[in-house]
Amino acid sequence: MSALFRDDLAERLKDPAFKAEYDALEPDFNIANAMMDTQIKYDLTPEQLAERTGLPQDEIDKLGMADGDPTLSTLKQLAAGMGMKLKLEFVAI
Repeated sequence: MSALFRDDLAERLKDPAFKAEYDALEPDFNIANAMMDTQIKYDLTPEQLAERTGLPQDEIDKLGMADGDPTLSTLKQLAAGMGMKLKLEFVAI
C-alpha cells in the first residue's frame, strides 16, 4: 500500500459515513487478502486457485475483488483449498 493511498484513506476515514461503509466491507477485504496471500505464497494464478479450491472461476474472481457474497460452505471450501481453516468470530460493537 503506497503512502499516498494510506494518507488518502486516513483522510477519508475521518468521514463517519465513509468509515461505516469501509468497516462494513472488512470481511470482504479479509477474504480477498487471504486469497492474494495464498496466491503469492504458492505462486498461483486465479485459475489455479479455482482448480485447487474446486470453486468456479467467476466465484474466485468476485471474491478476489471483495465483491462476493459467499455462503459459509463456500468459505469453508475456499479455506480448505488454500490449506487453511475457516475461523468465524463474533465481536461486540
